Amino acid sequence: MSVPINRLTQDFAVAPQLAPEDMAAVAAAGYRSVIINRPDFEGGPDQPAAADVLEAAEAAGLQARYQPVVSGAMTQGDVAQFSALLKDLPAPVLAYCRSGTRCTVLFRAATGQG
Repeated sequence: MSVPINRLTQDFAVAPQLAPEDMAAVAAAGYRSVIINRPDFEGGPDQPAAADVLEAAEAAGLQARYQPVVSGAMTQGDVAQFSALLKDLPAPVLAYCRSGTRCTVLFRAATGQG
């Protein structure tokens, strides 16, 4: 996997856009869960669809959830849902969006670090 992963804690990291073919490498790197925060087709028709990534994640033995969050329009509901996912999903968790920034902001808001 050539995508840069930014580990924020021992149990949580963020990454830019991932694809179905990255999921086996995510699992091999020791992650147990994936959160997709990038809405489908935000980056146009060439962006991998969340359904395809979810399917590949499951095939790789990962738990995965799709929680689309619009960049620049994050709500308290988004933060609450992300917090619930962090509590429910097995760690370590890798979340991704376009660049990883949106996931970082969500994580900080959900954990009181920002």
